[in-house]
Amino acid sequence: MEIRRRPPNPSVKVANLEYAIPHPDSKPNNILEEIVWEKDIEVEVARKKVSLEDLKKKIKDLPKTKDFVEALKNSKSKPALISEIKKASPSRGVIREDFDARIIAKMYQEGGANCISVLTDKKFFQGGFDVLVEVRKEVQIPILCKDFILYPYQLFQARAAGADAALLIAAILTDSDLKYLSKVAENLGLTILVEVHDSEELERVLNIDVFNLIGINNRNLKSFITDLEVTKELAKNYATQIKEKSITLVSESGLFTREDLALAKSYGADAVLVGESLMSQKDILGGVKKLIANLN
Repeated sequence: MEIRRRPPNPSVKVANLEYAIPHPDSKPNNILEEIVWEKDIEVEVARKKVSLEDLKKKIKDLPKTKDFVEALKNSKSKPALISEIKKASPSRGVIREDFDARIIAKMYQEGGANCISVLTDKKFFQGGFDVLVEVRKEVQIPILCKDFILYPYQLFQARAAGADAALLIAAILTDSDLKYLSKVAENLGLTILVEVHDSEELERVLNIDVFNLIGINNRNLKSFITDLEVTKELAKNYATQIKEKSITLVSESGLFTREDLALAKSYGADAVLVGESLMSQKDILGGVKKLIANLN
């Protein structure tokens, strides 16, 4: 993997104190690596506050998860819409000052979104599992927990908060990680949306052969530049395998208009994930309706 999971500066104890050994390459190479390193700390803090056993007890009493893929397949609008709740991003900073996840979620559902994606990363996106909990109270449609998932513990967090699906990012996970986390998710009743950014990652995911929902992220997570050509090229080059494996394909990022959605559909996307363009609109409800109007 190009993305390093941890900083290359192991700590050592000297006289009962812990020090980090200086390393010439101890700074993250890009924003994705910085997020992953921070995520280790975030998860460690969360484990101390809420144990895995406590999460298991909470999950035990929850109703069955909703079918995320079927919600996309049964969409009247084509492509189907996954609308995203995201207060901020590393590239844009705060996207919406008057942020009320409950109101936004209700507008998404009323506007015709098939599913909702909720950012639960705290430091870089100003989200949280508490946001997901609030959204779950307000809507009946399936919810995706969108985070930088590295450990099974995070999947338990997602399920306990009311998620029906969770995101796995191929760029930050090994093949064995993807296989193991997918099994944990299956046992929890969670659908996995596995995200790829290039042909190497897509080939890896297709060869693992356990995922029926794949997202092509048009955003380069190192530079944060978006380009719909990413969906076009990958969907075209791997069309046969995608069809043979009955994979539902999602185009993510860089989608702002009905024309963008129509393009994504023409490239082979069954669904789209739209966040910033909706979150930044004054009239979110009207924005959703306008975005998917007469798309079939």
